[in-house]
Amino acid sequence: MNSDFSAISVRISGVYEEIAKTHCSSKSYSLGNVKLKTIELIHLIRRTICPQLSQDATTDGQESLLKAMKLLEKLILDIQPQLSEEEASSITSKFLDELPTVAKKLVKDVRAAYEGDPAAQSVEEIMIAYPAYEAISIYRLAHILYLLKVPLIPRIMTEYAHQKTGIDIHPGARIGTHFFIDHGTGVVIGETCRIGDHVKIYQGVTLGAKSFELDENGNPIKGIKRHPDIGNHVVIYAGATVLGGSTVVGDNCVIGGNVWLVHSLKPGEKIYNNP
Repeated sequence: MNSDFSAISVRISGVYEEIAKTHCSSKSYSLGNVKLKTIELIHLIRRTICPQLSQDATTDGQESLLKAMKLLEKLILDIQPQLSEEEASSITSKFLDELPTVAKKLVKDVRAAYEGDPAAQSVEEIMIAYPAYEAISIYRLAHILYLLKVPLIPRIMTEYAHQKTGIDIHPGARIGTHFFIDHGTGVVIGETCRIGDHVKIYQGVTLGAKSFELDENGNPIKGIKRHPDIGNHVVIYAGATVLGGSTVVGDNCVIGGNVWLVHSLKPGEKIYNNP
């Protein structure tokens, strides 16, 4: 082994310490452990909402939910040590209260997929095989935590879905009911995007930002509207790019494949990329 191993190890640790001092909000927890426990949390909750997705046919939904809520409360305390146990318990309870609503939305998402894809042979096929259902179901859980202002965990959840499915939905996006992503690979939905009900998008669609406003130090300004609004009953075909926080796509619009759109559309408009 390299005789300078110890010195190199110290130098590597020193680099991390500099990064941590400059950019990390806390060093009181293991980032790797938080990620692993967050993934465990996802599986526990999805097992509760839909026991059929579990590898174990004898899964007890109530037991899984209890484990999930205990795990969530511990994660919240790990990443926010300034909170009291009562505060962490309150956040966990609010999350729990929203789960029935999430379950109802997911039923509508599955129905939209079944009705929107002629290749779908059954609801079970959508739930077990479609990457979009996995990404959307994880997003809907993460979105609750995002609204509850829980740091880190929501983004770990949606990036886990991104890694597994190729679908990148920021937990801050607001998405209505009966949402369907067909195929899904390469879809990007930004943080401040708002999507109505009965929207269908195809692979490679980006709902993104045009550019970032900068502060006096040249850093991006956070917390402003950067991504488009999509109305109800909109269809966006493969490879389309819709950009900008002031871009509003009205109800019943159709956006064709590979369209580059940086302006608003009135309700019922159709736009295509005609070479």
